[in-house]
Amino acid sequence: MGKKKKTNPFAAIGNYFSDFGTAVVKGDIGVKLSLLFMGVGYSLKGQWLRGILVTLIEIGFVIMCIFYAAPNLAKFGTLGTVQYESYLDPLTLQSTVNDYDNSFLILLNSIIALFLILCFVLYYIHNIKAVYELQKLKEKNKPIDTTKDNIKSVVGKNFYVTLLSLPTIGVILMNIIPIFVLISIAFTNYDQSHMPPNSLLDWVGFSNFKTLFTQGMGNYFGYAFGKILGWTLLWAVLATLTTFMGGILLAMLINQKGIKFPKMWRTLFIVAIAVPQFVTLLLVRNFFADSGIVNTICSNIGLTDLLRNMGLIGKNLTYIPFLTEPHWTKVMIILINIWVGVPYQMLVATGVLMNIPTDQLESARIDGANKWQVFWRITMPYILSIQGPALITDFVKNINNFNVIYLLTQDVYITPDQYLANANAKEVDLLVTWLFRLTNEYYNYKMASVIGIIVFIICAVFTIVSFSKLISGDREGVYQ
Repeated sequence: MGKKKKTNPFAAIGNYFSDFGTAVVKGDIGVKLSLLFMGVGYSLKGQWLRGILVTLIEIGFVIMCIFYAAPNLAKFGTLGTVQYESYLDPLTLQSTVNDYDNSFLILLNSIIALFLILCFVLYYIHNIKAVYELQKLKEKNKPIDTTKDNIKSVVGKNFYVTLLSLPTIGVILMNIIPIFVLISIAFTNYDQSHMPPNSLLDWVGFSNFKTLFTQGMGNYFGYAFGKILGWTLLWAVLATLTTFMGGILLAMLINQKGIKFPKMWRTLFIVAIAVPQFVTLLLVRNFFADSGIVNTICSNIGLTDLLRNMGLIGKNLTYIPFLTEPHWTKVMIILINIWVGVPYQMLVATGVLMNIPTDQLESARIDGANKWQVFWRITMPYILSIQGPALITDFVKNINNFNVIYLLTQDVYITPDQYLANANAKEVDLLVTWLFRLTNEYYNYKMASVIGIIVFIICAVFTIVSFSKLISGDREGVYQ
């Protein structure tokens, strides 16, 4: 098999615009008129319905620019200048609000307008190139699709485009545009002291990023970011590896010959999956509370006294601080996550183990390999080749694992570190829970947006690098 030719994305972009230039230079009167009136080229070549639709799109774009884009983009550089004011009208004796500028709406509408302009520019270039392609077909005396043919195409072979239009619009509205809004807020002073519409926002450049990465008098975000980033990465590694390896070992144990009632054990773990995660976490949080049932049992059997004598808990404590002391809490979070995550990984590993080529296992045993060697040389490489992409996804998911951390520690854990408290953070926070706390409790949207960008960069870089390493090389047929 020949090697696949690698495509250069920059070369493709260059060709896209060079083809547009060729169409403009070599195009006939229809192409030239389409530069101003987009639907003329189609109409002159017999596709009059397509020409009308394109013209209506152009008219709609012009109206959008005049009445929507222009008023918002004119204020985009300042995010508004008219402050919100409420005063008593002496004539009506009613409270009246002035015609103020809402900085957030200006920001949001400007981003939407810029996105629409970008989409129209790309469509405009595509339109000119499409008209030029019709010109070349006409010059070669090849048939050109009529209006009837175009309608059949929309409901026929190209019907998938029609079906995907609404989901694409939904993705743009619910994912793409909010991402750009998030990025933009990171460069503003949007916080509790500057809340639209009562206050105006201002652009502050990279000062929020400087705040996050530095530490100085009155600024503890740099200190908090370093500690939370380290714990986030450590948590993601441990949570991923413990559940992954635990699921594999549990699946091998249950499927091992000689184990009695394997279906019963497997069913018990499946029941653990069926219980909603937030219910499990809230119950476990109550169990391990300072006055919870676990502490009561530990105190009754003397375990609390033993740990106190060993110096593992404070001398003045009458309970084990499972979820109220930094080190204890981090260990408990990882252990509880194993209980929550292993059953699912067990099911996945069970399916993979059932498909390991038995001839390789038998050959290894005949060659004298013991169980440990078979596991590390055959079983694990096969599982990793199948579950590699899922393992990468699990790592990224654990970086953003909001439920486990927040539900176990909210309203329970209080940080003793005053520097972290000044940055509205806790030792057990992940970047994502810190972000949530900044927005939901302290309304510090600017710093939350900066953290959101950092989380996105970490996840994107790790995913790209990991997948590029995973798919590199020719691995086809290794386990055939």
